[in-house]
Amino acid sequence: MLVLLALPPLVIALGQPFYLDLVRRIMILAIAAVSLNLILGYGGLVSFGHAAYLGIGAYAVGILGFYGVTNGWIQWAVAITASALVALAIGAVSIRTSGIYFIMITLAFTQMLYYLGISIAEFGGDDGMRLNAKSQFAGLVDLNDPVAFYYVVLLLMLLAVFLTYKIVKSRFGMVLRATKSNEARSRAIGFSPYPYRLAAFVIAGAMCGLAGALYANHTNYITPGLMSWQQSGDIMFMVILGGMASTAGPVLGAFALLLVEDLLSGWTQHWQVILGPLLILSVIFFRRGLAGVLYKPDA
Repeated sequence: MLVLLALPPLVIALGQPFYLDLVRRIMILAIAAVSLNLILGYGGLVSFGHAAYLGIGAYAVGILGFYGVTNGWIQWAVAITASALVALAIGAVSIRTSGIYFIMITLAFTQMLYYLGISIAEFGGDDGMRLNAKSQFAGLVDLNDPVAFYYVVLLLMLLAVFLTYKIVKSRFGMVLRATKSNEARSRAIGFSPYPYRLAAFVIAGAMCGLAGALYANHTNYITPGLMSWQQSGDIMFMVILGGMASTAGPVLGAFALLLVEDLLSGWTQHWQVILGPLLILSVIFFRRGLAGVLYKPDA
């Protein structure tokens, strides 16, 4: 935490602003990973379409900006609401199933949204669209200032972790974890898993939509690839690597995966050949993820 707070003045003093952008990107994707952990780690819902909400949040900012609406409060509210509504629609159908059927339904919905993004030529189609201007917050904060934007992302990442922690420790969270551990027993004592899982699914979608809004402002460019199944797989691996059912695990996983990826890609163009075995070894030797090395996961 102290390292993240001290990073901007340090990298600026060293003349390495690139690392400010890198860590900001990692923290944005960490928010997406934290949101997935709510339903994957605590709810046992293996969603292979979570990147859909990342794309929806990003496109909400991009499309509103395309039509001249640059007010950040409006953009981010639309991003969160749109992602929540899509998560509600997808969850209402998919949560009625389980296992491989749930995975395939979430994947199918995400691919539908991915191909929808490709097909709309007005918003760039497969080439994507450029963000006309970053979200505006009427003098409160200027996202064009990389340091100010960095601290906004850091604050929102910490809020996402805190919100997840409070949810997990609440009565709602206890029921959610109970349905993951033993669904039949939860039903027997009077708790229907469906509404709890659906509510968690919507919360996770909304949180990931916020990450998408941040990502659009970070890159100034939005492509349908944000909603691809590969992006969903990357977010899922961050959760697994960091430690499922641990509030800080997804953050650790995001930093570990993306920092190693950046290090290897700067060393060799064949970095994927090295990264793959490293990830396999990490899963074998860190059964509870990186968080399990530091502390006991929450569930």
